[in-house]
Amino acid sequence: MLATVVCGMTLATGTDVVTPVLAGRLVDVVTRGLGASRGGDLRPALLLLGGLTGLGCLAVVGRRMGYVGITRLTLRVMSEVASEAFHRVQRFSTDWHANTFAGSTVRRLTRGMWAIDTLDDTLLLLLLPELVVLAGTTLVLALRWPLMGLLLGICSVLFALVSVAMTLRYVAPTASVSNRWDTRMGAALADAITCNPVVKAFGAESREDARLARVLRRWSGRTARTWIRGTNSGNIQALCLLALRVVMVGAALLLWQRGDAGPGDIAYVLTLVFLVQGYLRDIGQQVSQMQRSVNEMEELVALFAQPGSVQDRPGAPPIRIERGAIRFEHVGFHYGSHANPLFEDLSLDIPAGTRLGLVGPSGSGKTTLTKLLQRLYDVQQGRILIDGQDIAGVRQESLRGQIAIVPQEPVLFHRSLAENISYGRPGASEAEIARAAQLANADGFIARLPDGYATLVGERGVKLSGGERQRIAIARAFLADCRVLILDEATSSLDSESEALVQDAMQRLMQGRTVIVIAHRLSTVVSLDRILVFSSGRILEDGPHARLLTHPDGLYRRLFERQALGLAAE
Repeated sequence: MLATVVCGMTLATGTDVVTPVLAGRLVDVVTRGLGASRGGDLRPALLLLGGLTGLGCLAVVGRRMGYVGITRLTLRVMSEVASEAFHRVQRFSTDWHANTFAGSTVRRLTRGMWAIDTLDDTLLLLLLPELVVLAGTTLVLALRWPLMGLLLGICSVLFALVSVAMTLRYVAPTASVSNRWDTRMGAALADAITCNPVVKAFGAESREDARLARVLRRWSGRTARTWIRGTNSGNIQALCLLALRVVMVGAALLLWQRGDAGPGDIAYVLTLVFLVQGYLRDIGQQVSQMQRSVNEMEELVALFAQPGSVQDRPGAPPIRIERGAIRFEHVGFHYGSHANPLFEDLSLDIPAGTRLGLVGPSGSGKTTLTKLLQRLYDVQQGRILIDGQDIAGVRQESLRGQIAIVPQEPVLFHRSLAENISYGRPGASEAEIARAAQLANADGFIARLPDGYATLVGERGVKLSGGERQRIAIARAFLADCRVLILDEATSSLDSESEALVQDAMQRLMQGRTVIVIAHRLSTVVSLDRILVFSSGRILEDGPHARLLTHPDGLYRRLFERQALGLAAE
């Protein structure tokens, strides 16, 4: 496709180079009195007219080849870049996503994609033809008058150097700054729109308007400076083109005065000068446009330079989890920015089918343990095994695809209920989706919705209540049917009726699986087989509920009694 574009545009541009030559010869034919009105032979003029017509047809054919080719080429490149960028962003760490505005990330991707379109058009549809015209006209002019060709070549090179220098040294630095503020503006918009329920709850619309206005003022100031510098650069280039035109036409008049050029030659030089002037003017604009495209792609390129946090080993096989036995062997782990480790020499054996509860103060390591199991982070020491397979040596996508999780705050896609449930197993039938919803106690409220399973749930599931979202997440886990299940405090923020429905569904979901339950509300773990009590990354206590209560000074008993007193006070 690239060859098609280059050939087509070169063909079309070549006709522009030859056209002034034929036009000059036609003027010579007319001025020598060979036209029909003076009784001469009309055939030379008609032949030249036919040549001009043929050149026009070739130009149309060449440009069509170029435009069709550039359309296919650019769309393919844009699609590949967008796909690869999305692929990388999806695999960045959870910390990266937590610290980055989703709106700014989307803005980087879309702005970078369209910058590729602009860059391709500028290079292949504009700059390439312009360079062909300048080289061709300089050569043709030099064949007739060597000094004129040399003069045109020198002036063209000087103009190109001035244009590039103005763009790179004067316009580009401010363009980079304005692009960064454009990204911040996208982030501010996305943040406020995503949190609109909070804005409404506090009657803070005017406050958010003012906050965005401050960002817009900074953005508009930087952008205005960029545009003004672009205008200044264009004005300087226009003055340079005026000087070029005066020099070239003055040289042509000197040739005419000396008898080295006739009327046709003057017409040819004038046509050539105006043609070259137009292309040179566009070169200045296209260099600016190309630099602007490069500026707009800077943040997209930075995403490609961002290293992934967790990498699969070359040739890593998929994991096969058939029983769900989990083992932590001498695991050491610390978050990247933390000097002190969270886990040191942590060893833990979870037999297949165990229902395990994790309790302890916030920040004690409960959630981190499950994130390490999902390999959202790599351990610095030791290893983690599932059914005897080191999770560091398998494909992480296959690992996470065989661990079901019901989070504390389920996030749903702005898609139908059926699509959200079947996310646990793509390709599931309607009957399987309905069965999963029934097991999760979600079929009742779904049946009451006007569109049933086709109901769109809104961004992040905002159309549903907390209990309804939890039951959809449980239905998704039922459909996934994984041997390992993680429940992250799935009932902590529900009313009593919703909690009863969710607890009932969770009891069914836990049957026959290895289950890890992260709990702050200790009533959710009293019936589990085993409870681990964490504090500062260490396991202080390990055993079932009844045994842990027998430790008079134990942390679990203290936490349990404190919650029991709180419930009694209510």
